Amino acid sequence: MIRIGILGDIGSGKSYVAKSFGYPVFNADKVVGDLYKKDKKTFLKLKKILPKYFRSHPIKKEIVVKAVLANSSNLRKIVKVVHVEVRNRMNLFLKKNNKKKIVVLDIPLLLENKISKKKDFLVFVQSKKGDIAKKLKKRINFNKELVDKFRKLQLPLAHKKRMSNFIIKNDFTEKTVKKQVKVILKKIL
Repeated sequence: MIRIGILGDIGSGKSYVAKSFGYPVFNADKVVGDLYKKDKKTFLKLKKILPKYFRSHPIKKEIVVKAVLANSSNLRKIVKVVHVEVRNRMNLFLKKNNKKKIVVLDIPLLLENKISKKKDFLVFVQSKKGDIAKKLKKRINFNKELVDKFRKLQLPLAHKKRMSNFIIKNDFTEKTVKKQVKVILKKIL
């Protein structure tokens, strides 16, 4: 099984690019959302370490935001709890898809949490800062302070780009992305 890891800035279009490959995608952001909504075990762990914020299940996103903005160490505490479960779900995803030719890993902290393997193909999604800013501002509940805190958790973009086997220049048009994905798949296969 070939593993493709998608790297890039917040709002650069990683999830869109991941889906464009046409193979099973493990989307860590979606898994985290599901954990907040459906996973009682994650809630209980978060309640134990941050009882002031996590009082009821399902966990509402605005509660997570409040906790993160209140104190920088809260983000690290939340990530520590949530990451274990994300890794478990990723392993289940990999087991379930072990007969597939390719799987795509859309995990924002892929390198930071040492999830990638040596033989993985890493694809860096590069987008213009202005385009990213426009995209982020369109998001419901956009919060610049929160985005900045998440960026601080990540390795520098220049480092991620250097570590990558391929770069996709995302101008947020389907045609451009599909064309570049096709070229990458040709080289990989």
